[in-house]
Amino acid sequence: MSVVRWIFIAVVFIVLLFISLQNAQTVTLQVFNLYSWQAPLVFVVLIAFATGVALGLLAGAIKVVRLKRQIARLRRDHRRILAAPPTSGTGPASEPGFAPPSTGF
Repeated sequence: MSVVRWIFIAVVFIVLLFISLQNAQTVTLQVFNLYSWQAPLVFVVLIAFATGVALGLLAGAIKVVRLKRQIARLRRDHRRILAAPPTSGTGPASEPGFAPPSTGF
């Protein structure tokens, strides 16, 4: 299975390489008429792709950090609850209506 995967990756790489070699025309990138930059089209597309991937990874990393903080806080709260001594009247049969019968058997 790994051989098929490597063959597929090699074919995709070669196809993308030929597409990029055919799109080597120079393009001009203008930023609000303040700055203009000329570069090959394939280079501009590669920079745009790399920037998108980097921003996506950054957003994912920020989300992971937030979730790890939340997990740590929940674990800390859970340990605090388990470590606290039980208080009277908090058992499962201590609510109103669960009192033992006064007259009995």
